[in-house]
Amino acid sequence: MRAPGRGLTPLALRMGAREAGWCEHANRWGARRRVRAFLCTCSRLGDGIAWYVLMLAIALMGGERGRYAAAHMALVGGVATLLYGRLKRHVRRPRPYKTCRRVRPWIAPLDEFSFPSGHTLHAVGFTLAACAWYPWMGWVLVPFALCIAASRVVLGVHYPSDVLAAAAIGAALAKGTAVLF
Repeated sequence: MRAPGRGLTPLALRMGAREAGWCEHANRWGARRRVRAFLCTCSRLGDGIAWYVLMLAIALMGGERGRYAAAHMALVGGVATLLYGRLKRHVRRPRPYKTCRRVRPWIAPLDEFSFPSGHTLHAVGFTLAACAWYPWMGWVLVPFALCIAASRVVLGVHYPSDVLAAAAIGAALAKGTAVLF
């Protein structure tokens, strides 16, 4: 693995330093037991279980429309998994707790690298795909997706730019795949 900051432009180095400060500040929230417990729960639900249960419920209870919605979500999830895995292997950005000495990992990451946040990518993609079919779900899914995204930074496993980039990719996937349904 390359050393952090090696071969980066001055702008990238300044942004990295700024993001390190943001990570340290956000990570302090994880020291609060209740905040950490809530965000760890959100993050673990974002591992997939909440989305799989939602897809299954929509497919079983939503009739033909529900099956299309679940298929849309499954397509977004499949493409997201392939895309973020390739990006992580290509970019190989170390996680904040590995490069920022004051950032503590409050949860074990599922893989080695930071960019992009797979949890956020899936949360935004699934949320937007589901809401395209059932807009009323936004009242629950949007705050849930936001909590997942925030949890990744507070828990010390992602930089803010990992989360923002992943949200943009997830939104593009949900919108781009909607034309297929």
